[in-house]
Amino acid sequence: MENDIQKKFLEYVKKINHYKQAMALMAWDSRTGAPKAGVPQRAEVLGTLSAEVFAMSVSDQMKDMLAALDKATDLSDIVKKSKEHCQKTYDRNTKIPADEFKAYVMLQSTAESVWEEAKEKNDFAMFQPYLEELVSYNKKFIEYRGYEGHPYNTLLDDYEPGVFTDTLDRVFAELKTALIPLVKKVSDAKKQPNTAPLYAYFPKENQEKLSHAVLTHIGYNFDKGRLNETVHPFAIGINPNDVRVTTKYNEHDFRVALLGTIHEGGHALYEQNIDHELIGTPLSGGTSMGIHESQSLFFEKFVGQSLPFWKNVYPILKQHAGSQFDDVELEDFYFALNESRPSLIRIEADELTYCLHIILRYELEKGLFEGTIEVKDLPRLWNDKMEEYLGIRPENDGEGVLQDVHWSSGSFGYFPSYALGSYALGYIYAAQMKQAMLNDLPNFDQLLEQEQIGVIRQWLTKHVHRFGSLKKPQEIIADITGKSIDAKPLLSYLTEKYSNLYELS
Repeated sequence: MENDIQKKFLEYVKKINHYKQAMALMAWDSRTGAPKAGVPQRAEVLGTLSAEVFAMSVSDQMKDMLAALDKATDLSDIVKKSKEHCQKTYDRNTKIPADEFKAYVMLQSTAESVWEEAKEKNDFAMFQPYLEELVSYNKKFIEYRGYEGHPYNTLLDDYEPGVFTDTLDRVFAELKTALIPLVKKVSDAKKQPNTAPLYAYFPKENQEKLSHAVLTHIGYNFDKGRLNETVHPFAIGINPNDVRVTTKYNEHDFRVALLGTIHEGGHALYEQNIDHELIGTPLSGGTSMGIHESQSLFFEKFVGQSLPFWKNVYPILKQHAGSQFDDVELEDFYFALNESRPSLIRIEADELTYCLHIILRYELEKGLFEGTIEVKDLPRLWNDKMEEYLGIRPENDGEGVLQDVHWSSGSFGYFPSYALGSYALGYIYAAQMKQAMLNDLPNFDQLLEQEQIGVIRQWLTKHVHRFGSLKKPQEIIADITGKSIDAKPLLSYLTEKYSNLYELS
């Protein structure tokens, strides 16, 4: 009887997963060239599919299966963890009226198209009413679901379970205290790199070939994916056998595409290496935004911006770039590639300043949901914080408050988790993983130099990728490092690297 219940449950969640795969495919299509005239119909289709997923997640059948599984005694790990995931979703979604959720999903789809036009026209006022409605929906959903300590915690928990405002306030304060003066020292340093070759004309067609070559070099499997161009780069896992990467090309700064491609490739490697036993279950994706971003930043920063990596890849770059690097020594290229200079655009920010971009977004989102900030004030507050933290001020909304797609999809709580995975708690994750990896692979640099990056990737697959969502973020970090969240490895890495590069006293 118990085996029958488990089989029935797995078949049911597999159907939900199939709907989600279809929705993911539509999301990829809408961001990679789908006709604009099709926006209303796509929004309606997505609304229908999401409503079906929602209905299945809160159905009487789901309720009965969860109750039956509660009484079972011999559940497999996959069923047990899938049941926990579905129980959390059930508890959350039964508190949200189905008609409101469907309307919200349709709003998300429409808002993203409006955001894209508003960004192009540098016109926040065009997007403002949609953002106000998205915030309003999320505030209602928080009230339906309840919260502990702070309303924002409910949204944070969706992306990084168990990490709340008290932890983020502490970690972000520590980062701000250390990074703001370090950024200023680097900006004022006498030694500065010659970055002129980086901005030489680099044809898009050549960058496309370079991006394919570098993705292949780090181990991305093109038999299980593809690379496309988009306005805002992303990676999306339909399933572990279909994981797609997108990038954005700038013919006068090839780093935008190159580092962006490696970043999204890190996401994709995570998804491609999830254990196939998890396919069709709620566990077949990354366990959290923080862990996911730790993988993208691990490859972008600890691999893609390291000197040992470029000892192999620099000849490949020269092959595709033409003559702009012919007279540039590798060490000079490495210094230029790692230039730190405050940037208005988050996705173009360097690793030293990136955390401050995330902290800015966290503080604004937190204010929106505690009621101390109104949507109409976001452009001014955004610009003020940019000037305070980085010493630069946006001249228009497109390079300021409208630069990110995430708010248009209602992804509140995403950015702090993004920081966790990349430049705060999770570049913290990535730095902690790198430190632990060196215990097993003390020849890390030599592996990069000798084109044995597969050994590094296999270590990550063994300790992170293969588990999908079978392990929670804290379990993964504790199992790898024996510790909880610790910012010291990240701050030590950044301080040492940039002090050496810029010869700071």
